[in-house]
Amino acid sequence: MTYITGALKIQQVNKYYQQKNDQDLQVLEDISLDIQAGEFISIVGSSGCGKSTLLRLLAGLEQSFQGNIEVDGQVVVGTSLKRGIVFQDHRLFPWLSVRENVRLALENSHLSRAEQDQTIDEHLELVGLTAFQNAYPSQLSGGMSQRVAIARALVNRPDILLLDEPFGALDALTRANLQQELQRIWQTEKITMIIVTHDVDEAVFLGDRVVVMQPHPGRIKRILPVTLPHPRHREDIRLTAIRNDILSDFSQTEPEQLLDLVAEPLGHYQFAW
Repeated sequence: MTYITGALKIQQVNKYYQQKNDQDLQVLEDISLDIQAGEFISIVGSSGCGKSTLLRLLAGLEQSFQGNIEVDGQVVVGTSLKRGIVFQDHRLFPWLSVRENVRLALENSHLSRAEQDQTIDEHLELVGLTAFQNAYPSQLSGGMSQRVAIARALVNRPDILLLDEPFGALDALTRANLQQELQRIWQTEKITMIIVTHDVDEAVFLGDRVVVMQPHPGRIKRILPVTLPHPRHREDIRLTAIRNDILSDFSQTEPEQLLDLVAEPLGHYQFAW
């Protein structure tokens, strides 16, 4: 029997940021969530609800929090090649070709050059960019650049892919096309995916479950299952009903809070693809 990896357990996570007035500001409160291996989870909420902060904790980019986060029974400590991440900004190096931008993620792998070439080929084909492998970022559209970022995040064959508003800067048509592509990639790769978004339509279209967060401090308001099979179709009235149900949670807005944080040197942070 094959053991499927990529299960996440989040237990009573609280996160505070230190402010200049020496009063800690709580940004996450009592976050608990079990995610099954191979599940697609959407986390949706308004700005300031802590959803991106939660994703950074899952990636291991921040260590200062209360509670416990485990992947396959192991406590998350720092970043890992088993957890890929895609940001809203594709973060491609402009002087490197598409192919070499993807290769960067393999710097710490134990693959030979020939093995690297093979897995790069496979992932460029997966995101539909084989014909553009020698192009440079300046020659790509925004949507194509995000496909490169997704290929780079997947090339180490992680068990979990974390996506932080990956399509937020794209136009509506490109965004819709990439949502379809992400759905296809998830079905192909069969790994755990967690997307953070403020777009309720996107959350419902992609997710097996939608985690609705509310701010000040960020906490889970409710979790809605989306039991429709993949691939999904946007015109499905059942998706519309779930979207409208979630939108009702945002009909009342809460006052915003300003952060007055103590800055840390860049050397304190770790970065992963």
